[in-house]
Amino acid sequence: MLAYAWLMLLFPLLGVLINAFFGRRIGKRAVSWVACSAIGLSFLVALGVLMGTAGSTGVEQPLFTWISAGSFHVEFSLLLDPLSALMAAVVTGVSFLIHIYSIGYMAEDPRYARYFTYLNLFVFAMLILVLANNYLMMYVGWEGVGLCSYLLIGFWFERKAAADAGKKAFIVNRVGDMGFALGIMLIFAMFGTLQFSEVFRRAPGILGPAAVTAITLLLFVGATGKSAQIPLYIWLPDAMEGPTPVSALIHAATMVTAGVYMVARNHVLFDMAPTTAAVVASIGAATAFFAATMALVEKDLKRILAYSTISQLGYMFLAVGVGAYAAGMFHLTTHAFFKALLFLAAGSVMHAMAGEINIQKLGGLREKLPRTYAVFAVGAAALAGVPLFSGFFSKDEILWRAFLHSPVLWLVGLGTAFLTAVYIFRALFVTFWGETRAEKKLWEHAHEAPAVMSIPMLILAVLAVIGGYIGLPRLSLVEGYLEPVLHAEHAAEAGATEWVLLAVSALIALGGIALAYYLYVVRPAVPANLSKQFAPLYTLLSRKYYVDEFYMAVVVEPLRQVGRFIAELFDPRVVDGAVNGLARLAGVCGEGLGTLQNGRVRSYALSILVGVVIILGYFLLR
Repeated sequence: MLAYAWLMLLFPLLGVLINAFFGRRIGKRAVSWVACSAIGLSFLVALGVLMGTAGSTGVEQPLFTWISAGSFHVEFSLLLDPLSALMAAVVTGVSFLIHIYSIGYMAEDPRYARYFTYLNLFVFAMLILVLANNYLMMYVGWEGVGLCSYLLIGFWFERKAAADAGKKAFIVNRVGDMGFALGIMLIFAMFGTLQFSEVFRRAPGILGPAAVTAITLLLFVGATGKSAQIPLYIWLPDAMEGPTPVSALIHAATMVTAGVYMVARNHVLFDMAPTTAAVVASIGAATAFFAATMALVEKDLKRILAYSTISQLGYMFLAVGVGAYAAGMFHLTTHAFFKALLFLAAGSVMHAMAGEINIQKLGGLREKLPRTYAVFAVGAAALAGVPLFSGFFSKDEILWRAFLHSPVLWLVGLGTAFLTAVYIFRALFVTFWGETRAEKKLWEHAHEAPAVMSIPMLILAVLAVIGGYIGLPRLSLVEGYLEPVLHAEHAAEAGATEWVLLAVSALIALGGIALAYYLYVVRPAVPANLSKQFAPLYTLLSRKYYVDEFYMAVVVEPLRQVGRFIAELFDPRVVDGAVNGLARLAGVCGEGLGTLQNGRVRSYALSILVGVVIILGYFLLR
């Protein structure tokens, strides 16, 4: 199958071209078949590559010469190794289920063909990023997913909130991408090549501590933007303005996972930069806790899940920051299952309740939506780290590795796990339990999603339950599979300490669920009283620590004022004034010289005579 790996890219690309040029003519049914078949076939190829790369250190598959200018050569070439194969399988597999779900969710949308064109393009760009064998090709995919996020977050651009959210995502990511681009330029300046294998092979002999720290920090700046970490996380909650399947795709299979993958791909460089590794782990831990606190008071169901994604990505960066790259990729995989499930379940709620997503205006939905409730509960249990669910295994692997590296990081991760259990089960209990608070008309017409939406959720629910078992030490289907690429140091064998930490983590998760049950089921009046009793803290959390306001005051408004100054004063008076002034000067000179061109021979003869006298006078009097 490795010889046919390029088909992973070809199928989505064909889907893009067919639906872009012929989508309106062939109808919605054909558009659905083209788009879903493209990703489904790509997934089958990815599975073949996943099996074909087992035990391999990787092979490169050149497709064609992309750039050849003097000594600078870049091949459009695929890197097929366990890391890229695992990532490609997750991307295509989860995306395939989201594509199928979208058939039902977007059935009435007038821009149906455009939606699936963008969705296929998103997967195509992500696969370029994942399968690239050089930094420039990775950067193309990196920018491609950024473009697609803009197109899909702002898909309903007639709504101002959606248009603004798309622009916000695009602009904030440009900040991070500038750091990523500078890191790539520095790599080329140091090595004269952008090929991963060459850079990693020569890095120990070329890069000193300062250079490798600078390169890795710049690369990580790109990761903070793409994977929504402090300080560039602010775009992700607003990205919920896009269609819900898009939110699932961004959070589970594509864009936000790119930063974690990029750091894992560059593990050779990050291992050489302990300062950067400490920064990565610290930022990850801080982001995980920070985002979890905001999710505690959020009322929008999709935004709760968005803050959850930011928090869980923090866990992944904590893992790669302490050198547990396989653990980070393990959590990335399980997170793809349960986070896609949670978003699709939230979409099912919106589908049933005419778009209503405020959990305070819902309640009692387990009566009307039993299937949606069941799968949401499974996703919530996996996210909270309930024992035997997928998130339990991957999260605790990260906490164990963090404890070996720094007990402080472990404590932050443990506190985040407690908050995670509280906020996700708060969302579950407030949305699905108790008496309904929905409008009577909405409540009466609430109904389960059609099979085309329910089946993908059921499949993801199964994966959210059993997906964690692939990472069990004896199976070693993650760490052992990635070993030829990552060469990770194995953690100490499970002993009394690890079992104690495992038990503590499980109790923390169950304790968080118990607290959520007490606050939102047994004593539902308590949260309102607490919000009044601790009003300043509640306001701080509900206003998201005023970070958006800070950016508006410190960055956005000053730039707007500079823009207004340039547009209203500098441009018309200085730039236009200089140009118009030169034009007027030329006109005046032309008019003055024009008086000499009067068409009279006597005037021309006089001019010649005066000129001769002046020249002769000059030579005679010199």
